[in-house]
Amino acid sequence: MNDFFHGVKSKKESSPIESPATATSGISFVVGTAPVHTVHTSDGVNNAVNVPLRARNFAEAGRLLGYSDDWKKYDLCEVMFGLFNVYKTSPVIFVNVLDPSVHKKTTLPQDFPVSNGKVFLPFEAIKSTVTADSYVLGKDYELFYSGGQLVLEILDGGSISPDTEEIGVGFDEVDPSAVTASDIIGGMDVVTKKRSGLELIGNVFPKYRTLPDICLCPNWSSNPDVAAVMTSKIENYNGIFNGKSLCDVDTDAVKFYDDVPKWANDNGFNSPNQVLCFPLVANGGRTYHMSTHMAGLMASVDKDNGFCPCESPSNKPLSVSGLVLADGSEVYLELEEANFLNENGVTTALNFTDGFVLWGNFTTVYPSSKDPNEYFLYASRMFDWIRNTIILSHWSKVDGKITSRFIESIIDSINVWFNTLVTEEKILGGRAEFPSDLNNAEDFRQGKIKFKLSFAPPGIAQEIEHTVSFDSSYIEELIAGLGGGSA
Repeated sequence: MNDFFHGVKSKKESSPIESPATATSGISFVVGTAPVHTVHTSDGVNNAVNVPLRARNFAEAGRLLGYSDDWKKYDLCEVMFGLFNVYKTSPVIFVNVLDPSVHKKTTLPQDFPVSNGKVFLPFEAIKSTVTADSYVLGKDYELFYSGGQLVLEILDGGSISPDTEEIGVGFDEVDPSAVTASDIIGGMDVVTKKRSGLELIGNVFPKYRTLPDICLCPNWSSNPDVAAVMTSKIENYNGIFNGKSLCDVDTDAVKFYDDVPKWANDNGFNSPNQVLCFPLVANGGRTYHMSTHMAGLMASVDKDNGFCPCESPSNKPLSVSGLVLADGSEVYLELEEANFLNENGVTTALNFTDGFVLWGNFTTVYPSSKDPNEYFLYASRMFDWIRNTIILSHWSKVDGKITSRFIESIIDSINVWFNTLVTEEKILGGRAEFPSDLNNAEDFRQGKIKFKLSFAPPGIAQEIEHTVSFDSSYIEELIAGLGGGSA
């Protein structure tokens, strides 16, 4: 009787068209140094060395990696501040390569003055290595980082007399200057099989299911070896995903805009997956690499477009107050000078009309490449985004049974998605096909099927020209309207 029914009813059948698992865009993967020696861990082991760590806000990044305003020593902190506090982007993937157990130096015991029951030690002092005469940590004194220093606080009831004026303290210090380009580049340890540095981008997706599409190495990206590895790693990580590296010109070596193209050429900056920025930027008394602000702006523009890189970040407002060199000298670029950089494949900033904007649409492959889908940054990023999305969307189809319905479901899902992108004006048109010339019976037997996807991103109005001419007919109309005759 459970199957008995008298009347009319209906049920909803699941649609065979699957929604795409859209790839995110504007997520940065950043390799550099942070004051991880200040991070407290319950087991006493620092877990923030050569490990990809995802942070969603400034506070979380500080808890994971520590924070310092000394960005020349701790360059990850520049990205923390710029992306989270200035551009409000999230998340960001950080890799710190500064290892307190390796990159360190020893400070022999010396007398430090006591002031109001406290001894102030350098910020670089490693808490676990501190010795204070014959006194005992936790009984006679405590240690904590505060205000850019390691503070030794005398405890009441301990062995340290309130009248003590000096305490002999020794410690090891982290030494960020000991970090080299090789540490940033990293690699795979042949013995432990552990990855380090830029090589760790391969661990991000398996760990977080997050796809970074921007690679940053502030303080290091002007090194040609680092820049080359940044680009090679982001353009094909996990063997299938793609993104862009944002690099900076070395403004210690290059101080004039017209010297930038030769420096870029001599140092091998020439890739469709790479952007080069000149010079540095300043804001609020702080100096940033332009790549940091460009990454934040790209993420912001992408977010405004539904996390799709369909719009160029060029001519969009930058949160900067000036352009500078590494030595602090101010840089003033006229339009012709900024355009000179652009025509040589370099991105800059321009102070025009309503303030500073990012200025430049090209990857470093321009002008050597003649393919707009390579040298236009927005177009190249759209190809990356489309490819990444297709991979994510159809991964569940792998090892499925090849039937007509199976093939049609893939084609239909892509075409529906493309139609949505057309409606949203993110592409001009697109289609998916299953061409017979790319598929044959032997491929089927080997489990191989091939689809062809075609689409066109919108162009960008990089050059707008108005022709202004004099038309005397308007004067004739005026005179005629006043009752006069023809001029």
